[in-house]
Amino acid sequence: MRKTFKQKVLEVVKKIPKGKTLTYKEVAKKAGNARAWRAVGNILSKNYNPSIPCHRVIRSDGKIGGYNRGEERKKKLLKQEGCILKVDF
Repeated sequence: MRKTFKQKVLEVVKKIPKGKTLTYKEVAKKAGNARAWRAVGNILSKNYNPSIPCHRVIRSDGKIGGYNRGEERKKKLLKQEGCILKVDF
């Protein structure tokens, strides 16, 4: 059975190691559609599965982007994991 784009996105995000990040664009490319970065954001905004670390997906400009549990929580989680981003929080 073929996997949906959503399934592929969640698989990619699940594999992001602690302390690392990918951009929405990188996730889209790894999931098979490099131009679908907005779709990645929409998919992740609806995910509440704690085993999928959505907080590890950031914007291409280095800013943290949105998070369905709040941006402050996303910042806190990324700092706790030791993520170093291009743009300071």
